[in-house]
Amino acid sequence: MKRAALALLANHMSPPNLSIMQDEGWSVARVRTELLSGLTVALALVPEAVAFAFVAGVHPLVGLYAAFMVGLITAVFGGRPGMISGATGALAVVMVALVAEHGVEYLFATVVLMGALQIIAGIMHWGKFIRLVPHPVMLGFVNGLAIVIFLAQLTQFKVPGTEGSEWLTGVPLYLMLGLVGLTMLIIWGTPKITAVIPAPLAGIGIVAAIVIIFGLDVPRVGDLASIQGGLPSFHNPFGEGVGIYGTALAPFTWETFLIILPYSGILAAIGLIESLLTLNLVGEITGKRGGGASQECIAQGASNVVTGFFGGMGGCAMIGQSMINVKSGGRTRIAGIAAAMFLLLFIVAASGLIEQIPLAALVGVMFMVVIGTFAWNSMKIMTKVPLMDAFVIVLVTVVTVMEDLAIAVVVGVIVSALAYAWNNARRIHAVIRDSESDKGARVYEIEGPLFFGSTDGFTELFDVDADPDRVIVDFVRSRVVDQSALQAIEALAGRYEDAGKTLTLRHLSRDCHQLLSKAGHLMVDSDDDPDYEIAADYSVKTGILGGH
Repeated sequence: MKRAALALLANHMSPPNLSIMQDEGWSVARVRTELLSGLTVALALVPEAVAFAFVAGVHPLVGLYAAFMVGLITAVFGGRPGMISGATGALAVVMVALVAEHGVEYLFATVVLMGALQIIAGIMHWGKFIRLVPHPVMLGFVNGLAIVIFLAQLTQFKVPGTEGSEWLTGVPLYLMLGLVGLTMLIIWGTPKITAVIPAPLAGIGIVAAIVIIFGLDVPRVGDLASIQGGLPSFHNPFGEGVGIYGTALAPFTWETFLIILPYSGILAAIGLIESLLTLNLVGEITGKRGGGASQECIAQGASNVVTGFFGGMGGCAMIGQSMINVKSGGRTRIAGIAAAMFLLLFIVAASGLIEQIPLAALVGVMFMVVIGTFAWNSMKIMTKVPLMDAFVIVLVTVVTVMEDLAIAVVVGVIVSALAYAWNNARRIHAVIRDSESDKGARVYEIEGPLFFGSTDGFTELFDVDADPDRVIVDFVRSRVVDQSALQAIEALAGRYEDAGKTLTLRHLSRDCHQLLSKAGHLMVDSDDDPDYEIAADYSVKTGILGGH
């Protein structure tokens, strides 16, 4: 028995694809492209990680360490090479309340539990449910994320050190805008000249050189915060006493578990939703759709567990950095690994150099990401797709901007599902005719699914008083879907029973037969089908669900 169970588990689980190069093949040019792409991503990660750390109310190194560890582990074990993960704003906005009330050590404990929940989701293959996200929701997701990325860059146009209260004006503003525009122009023009250097890296390098050589007084990475630090070290957030940032450790108690569980659940859900949607988006761009969802869930979970024990704020897939990587030519695990290792190098040994990079160059890169991420074709198809789909695109975009990604996706899926249910509910109808095989009987040929949304319409199809003594309900073009459908069938049979008439079901598909049999409704009226024959007729046993 034990051996059979293990064999079943082995057949159910497929080994993950951890190949470094995937289908690209080894070559000097490919490795160079991957490394340069990783360097570009690492440069863009620095201000993002620092900014999100500030949003969460933690030390900048907490965000940088998270970007390094989450990025490295997911690059090695993730389900989609080319994706970049790290500290994200979607998670940071949830963390801020926990940090403010309980301190950063509780955040580390929360990230550990968050990762454990994500690993469970991967083992249970819950990642497959991302396929239930309709395409209009995906369009709204990328549009909303593009707008969020754009709005996040506007904070770089504020005077450093003023806590976000004072905007740049006059010459500093014009200089900042000019450098942003120059960066975007370089990124646009570089591919037309050469493909040796990724366009975003060329933009950052040229603009940084101009600023440093001419000593231009513009905001730089170092104006946000110092990124200098050492290697991340193991830190247990559970226990008694004071943690590494001066706040109390999280006691390993049931009370602590109840405090961090709600945050962990929300963070795990947001992280997986954003990661899996990014996985699908990267797959569409690179032409490598399918697979990897469960593997990505496990990789994200493992990275967050490790990050929580090494003083990081956790993270998930980053659509902006993933787009930078893909647009720069990154297609394999090398790019993600290189990005993480370059980031660690910046923290440990090159902080002084990286802090000199002008924020304008990085803003220009992110603005080009916004332009490339936004689904401009969604504006053209608004009048060509069904009105509900257009509404969902706009709704998900707005909710993503106003609230967060997880809420937007859930709202979009719910609205799409309700719209689908309503459309199917209106489809049910019946072809009414006299039976050719049973003289004197009337046949109702049902067309359309019978489920919670169509039960009222189904009931209204029948005229119990005017029908003959025997009525046959033919389900050859219909399906019995749920408990509401069972209730409707039982209630209808009860009405005919009260009128002294007989209701018979015919042409039940195998799944409908199984559902009705399990409920105890079916009574076999023929001797040739004790197990199930599709041509058999069945009477309905009433009084089971209380519908009569």
